Formats: sequence, C-alpha cells, structure tokens
Amino acid sequence: MRPQTEHANGMSATLLSGAEWRKSHHSNPEGNCVELAALSDGHIAVRNSRHPEGPALVYTSAEISAFVRGVKDGDFDGLLPGR
Repeated sequence: MRPQTEHANGMSATLLSGAEWRKSHHSNPEGNCVELAALSDGHIAVRNSRHPEGPALVYTSAEISAFVRGVKDGDFDGLLPGR
C-alpha cells in the first residue's frame, strides 16, 4: 500500500506514513488503550492499540487540545463506570 498524503477520518492507520504512535503510561498490559500520533500536516491521529492496522480518526490540534482540557477538567468523568 502506498502512503496517502491527505489525512482523513477512517483511513487505515497503516497509510499514515511517518506516524510515531504513542500511548499513555496508564495503559494496561492487555493493550486496551488508544494511541495518538502527530502527523506532518499538524493533525493528530488516534487509533485502537488492539487493531493498529485498523481505521484512524484524524483531528486538528485545536480539537485534541479542547478534548484534553475537558478531560483534565473532569467533563467526561460521568462516562466512566461507577461514576
């Protein structure tokens, strides 16, 4: 497969050339986590670590920044089991 230069939601993560995937140190050993990668055009890709060849979601840095701020502020705590 040839790498694509334009990034789009749902594209195979294997097409994201040069992506260096990172995951949180809070990830569990079973691999139930998400991984993120900074892309050459400034976007951020997200994939399921259990399916690294699967689809990636692509967001702007502003979208990821807003999400991270929301996580830090507890905006999504009610989505977790037992909360």
